[in-house]
Amino acid sequence: MPKKFILPLFLAVALAFPLLPMSNDYVLHVVTLVVVYMVLAMGLNVLPGFCGLLDLGFVGFYGVGAYTAGLLTVHYGVSLWIMVPAAVLNGALWGVVLGVPTLRLSGDYFAIVTFGFAELVVLFLTNEIWLTRGPLGLPGIDPVSVDLSFLNPAWIYEFEGERPYFYLGLAMLVLVYLTMRRLEDSRLGRAWLAIREDQLAAASCGVNIYAYKIIAFGISAGVGALAGCFFARWTLFLSPDMFKFWESFLILCMVVLGGLGNIHGAMVGAAILIALGEVLRVVLPELGLPNEARFLVYGLIMICIMRFKPKGFFPKIAAAGESNPLIKRLRAQLEQHGGTAR
Repeated sequence: MPKKFILPLFLAVALAFPLLPMSNDYVLHVVTLVVVYMVLAMGLNVLPGFCGLLDLGFVGFYGVGAYTAGLLTVHYGVSLWIMVPAAVLNGALWGVVLGVPTLRLSGDYFAIVTFGFAELVVLFLTNEIWLTRGPLGLPGIDPVSVDLSFLNPAWIYEFEGERPYFYLGLAMLVLVYLTMRRLEDSRLGRAWLAIREDQLAAASCGVNIYAYKIIAFGISAGVGALAGCFFARWTLFLSPDMFKFWESFLILCMVVLGGLGNIHGAMVGAAILIALGEVLRVVLPELGLPNEARFLVYGLIMICIMRFKPKGFFPKIAAAGESNPLIKRLRAQLEQHGGTAR
């Protein structure tokens, strides 16, 4: 099937899905959760997939966006039109703040620092009781309401049930997907690709590696915050336990499972792991195992996949790097002049 028909077909199926007889509230809840994690996987994919940076603290930006939306709603009652850009900008800002000092690190050191950021976010949300109510969680978040009363006094629509949230999440997914596709094909995306394949070669071409990485960090964090914002207004309750390291691990598994650097792969990885998690949530108690055992199952599945498909279901990095004549030529020139290709 031509690629140009894939997105319209996906949208047609997705728009019709809530109208099917099988689409009760539970099914729509699970599918909406899949949509949220698809957005998160695409956001995280910007760093390890596009730039080759292993970020273990992505869930921190997810939490920043969620609590920004929750606090603005609970304490100030701001509208959706102000809450969403505020949450995204706050997440992107923290991404830049974290990226400025940590992007000078590399490899394991960078991963450890990002992991520490996620833990700091959880500690802040847990201990700053005066602001977040700490372990008690943040209740009282209002459901989404679209206020167009400035056009007509009767145009105020408040969301009820799972169906409107599914459509809102679908709109968010399409927006992020189109943005990622556009970024991937842009000059910025090609610079990220060059940085991922060979930083030395990219620098020799005039690419400002540090600046492009900062931009990637900000965009990735902003997408994570957007998903968190939606999550807060969908669940109407937040707790620091929702943003622990295991969430970062799960999102990273989705990206790796689908294939690093592949937008569609990240989405497929999210769908597989969330659907698998719901199946295990039902099956494990019947087998006498705790719900936490699903992470063990995730680990075993990842081991099997990495054994037989080490680059995920839809690998892209190897193909891109091996077929890029510019990268190959620059590597050869650097090796002739005593440089290093990595």
